[in-house]
Formats: sequence, C-alpha cells, structure tokens
Amino acid sequence: MGSLASIVERGWQAVGAGEFDQLVEDYVDEMSFIMPGQTDCLKGRGAFRQALNGLGEILPPGFEITAMRHLQGEQEVVSIIEWRSDKVDASQLTVLFKFTDDKIHEERWFIDTQQWKSAF
Repeated sequence: MGSLASIVERGWQAVGAGEFDQLVEDYVDEMSFIMPGQTDCLKGRGAFRQALNGLGEILPPGFEITAMRHLQGEQEVVSIIEWRSDKVDASQLTVLFKFTDDKIHEERWFIDTQQWKSAF
C-alpha cells in the first residue's frame, strides 16, 4: 500500500485531467462527500461520480488551484489548497479525506462559505 497522501494526490491529478472514472476507483462504495457548509452530503460512489459531471457548475468562474500540500495522519489526509477565481484574488480551503485501508470513505470540504458564494 502506498502512502495515503499519494492516493489523495493521484485523485487531485485525476480531477485536473477530468478522469472522474479513475478518481472514484479510490473510494469505497458507501462513501460520503460532505460539501462546503457541512449540510449537504452525497452518499455512495455512484452519486458522487454523477455529481462530478457537473463540476464546472459547482466551481466558481475562473477557479484555479495555485498551490496544494497534504498532511497525513492516522487513516486520514488533509489537503490544504490555495486557490483563486475571477472574483477572489487568493484564498485557501481544506479537504479532509478519511480512509478505510487504502480507500477513501469520507471526503469533507471546509471553506469560507460566504467568500465561496461571493465568488460566483
């Protein structure tokens, strides 16, 4: 088993390349995706994969990741992402990935939701 951080990094690369089928391979079937604001939750790998088709509508116009680093803990990885968009010069968000063995069972986004909304 490779490092959990390398699995997360591979996932971000897949997102960047639009390789969503490849991305979801690293998730368990019963995975949860908790969206910014922590109130919306997608359950199941199939629902998550479907949502990825609309990724362009979920992200603010001009969204771009400018830097990223990963912190690995016990069965979890936190990605710290620096980003910008048309309306936001620079900001950060974090994403928590929780693992069962080498598969992700939970992905949870932490973001300034007021700023995120203002970016649209």
